[in-house]
Amino acid sequence: MADPMRIRANLAGEETTVRVLMAHVMETGQRKTPAGETIPAHYITDVQATHNGKPVLQAAWSTAVSQNPFLSFKFKGAAKGDKVVVKWTDNKGESRTDEATVA
Repeated sequence: MADPMRIRANLAGEETTVRVLMAHVMETGQRKTPAGETIPAHYITDVQATHNGKPVLQAAWSTAVSQNPFLSFKFKGAAKGDKVVVKWTDNKGESRTDEATVA
């Protein structure tokens, strides 16, 4: 299983800013080893975020995203103490789900 995501959710006025750092190799499938063998593709394909169980973000990613991707987004309607859950799924069927409390 992948390392935990680092998630911060901060409320400022009516907007909550969520910052997420994901640990993932994000391999494109185009690089080769020194021996000339292709390194298999392994990348995040879907990212979802929910606030108290309601969707606030849905993203479809591909090989164009860098290793250990950083994601930042804003939404309205949160209060301090609410939960924000972020989940990613990759092209090999692996997934990771982590949560943060709005501060």
